[in-house]
Amino acid sequence: MNTTAALKTAAEPMTERAEDQLRIVIVGHVDHGKSTLVGRLLHDTDSLPEGKFEQIEQSCKRRGMPFEWSFLLDALQAERDQGVTIDTTQIWFKGETRDYCIIDAPGHREFLKNMITGAAMSEAALLLIDVDEGVKEQSKRHGYLLHLLGVRQVAVLMNKMDKAGYDEARFEQVKEEYKAYLASIGVEPIAMIPISAREGDMIVERGDNMPWYTGPSVMQALEHFAPLPQPVDQPLRFPVQDVYKFDDRRIIAGRIESGSLKVGDTILISPSNHTVRIHSIETLGDEVKTEAHAGESVGITLEDQLFLERGNIISHVENAPVLAKQITARLFWLGHEPLKEGARYKLKINTSELMAEVTKIEKVIDTDNLDGAKQQTVERNQVAEVLFTIRGLAAVDDYADQSRTGRFVIIDGYDIMGGGIISLDGVINQRVSSTNVKSSNIHGVDLQIDMDQRAVMNGHTGGILWFTGLSGSGKSTLALELQKRLFQKGYMVYVLDGDNVRQGLNNDLGFSPEDRTENIRRVGEVAALFADAGVIVITAFISPYNEDRKRARSANPEYFHNVYIRADVETCEKRDVKGLYKKAREGKISESNLVTAHPTSTT
Repeated sequence: MNTTAALKTAAEPMTERAEDQLRIVIVGHVDHGKSTLVGRLLHDTDSLPEGKFEQIEQSCKRRGMPFEWSFLLDALQAERDQGVTIDTTQIWFKGETRDYCIIDAPGHREFLKNMITGAAMSEAALLLIDVDEGVKEQSKRHGYLLHLLGVRQVAVLMNKMDKAGYDEARFEQVKEEYKAYLASIGVEPIAMIPISAREGDMIVERGDNMPWYTGPSVMQALEHFAPLPQPVDQPLRFPVQDVYKFDDRRIIAGRIESGSLKVGDTILISPSNHTVRIHSIETLGDEVKTEAHAGESVGITLEDQLFLERGNIISHVENAPVLAKQITARLFWLGHEPLKEGARYKLKINTSELMAEVTKIEKVIDTDNLDGAKQQTVERNQVAEVLFTIRGLAAVDDYADQSRTGRFVIIDGYDIMGGGIISLDGVINQRVSSTNVKSSNIHGVDLQIDMDQRAVMNGHTGGILWFTGLSGSGKSTLALELQKRLFQKGYMVYVLDGDNVRQGLNNDLGFSPEDRTENIRRVGEVAALFADAGVIVITAFISPYNEDRKRARSANPEYFHNVYIRADVETCEKRDVKGLYKKAREGKISESNLVTAHPTSTT
């Protein structure tokens, strides 16, 4: 996003204190008067640099056209030639009690990306509607996107009342229609104001053309907006921007998004799950700091030299972010090619970049009527609820709890393909208790991959689910279905059964009692290796002998769980998926190949 300021002296805040400033985005359908409104605000609040009004006035005369208020704002020559705003423009102007930063965002569908960028930077919004044209699709889309991005302070401005003859009935008609739509998405505007940006009615001065309206003017509505409080009281979130080495010090740099930290605090590093104490807080100047708060960009050094990298999240042990393999997201898609189930994309969450697969498109939302439809793709400029499966682990927050760290964008190179907010409803927290991680004091050069570290990286410990039962009882069917469901939830999982093992590892074994015992022994050893690597392995073997199962358990007893699949012989024989019962009836194989121990004798 290129930020352009047409007015040099109006492009900077007029006060230095953050509490005396408010950022507001102006959105609306194309040609509904956004730039004209901003031009009027600049002029009527005496925020223009000297001579700027006269300069634009002369320019319009040379072109043989009426004075165009939007030319006070539009920064690009291409915009003047085409008569549309194609870039978000930030301009400061002064009110009675504070300064305002107006972010003028484009209304064309093609430039919705910039509109979203502007809204994400804002604390409040002015949403324009041409009262003569009425509520358009883009008007509803913009209202929905403001809601999606968490902009809760909204004033709706019904513009071009002069064109509508200052008709009160027309204002009320459009007002009620749009008010009902906003109510359906949970948005209650602070005011709905009839205005004429071109003539200046109800902008700063009330004018004489609408005596029937008794509500606030635009400037009065702006004064009612409240700056968003700095989230100092929220849990600590310090995304790592970079790590710098000076002399023998390794300085972890970033911006504190919420909460606060101080020297001596024990902090948790996500997703590695290591804990360490803060040794010092570093700044660019000579200032010595012992604590830092939300909104500050600082560096910290640690008492132990842990390996950290860009994208890690620093928090306190209490109220840490969730470690997730999957996230549910409500997103707005901007890509030229549709988003598809099964496709992989790069998600940027805070400072981290993670590969993720679209596991499921839950629904595509019609922003006009808010209906949800099941689709296999999400087209450009559509809103959808999507389930992502993350490669690795993502340290994330629910947007409802932490708005600053609960957002994400989808990127392709340097291009933004989409973005939205994160929901953790139903998401399993994969975090292993950080207080028991034995490797927290290991130095980077001596780092070993132990079982705790594998569990942290995978989001779960390894395990062996040993399915046993009659042939045809459903062991393999249940094992494969369980594998599928665990995989969809982000678990590392694999199935071992007689067929895939005997095709390779055990293709030298027959079906004698000795070979069957050796078959189970080898499977037990392989399953133990899987579990040690942090994988959940599901086996599906008849394994009728108690001693064989004991031997399999002994390879990794801590992670071994025996599961008996109960099914009566008659049912199994009806299935006879491998034809073994028929062969047994014909005397071609021993019935001992079909039996299994009773569950009371399992270990």
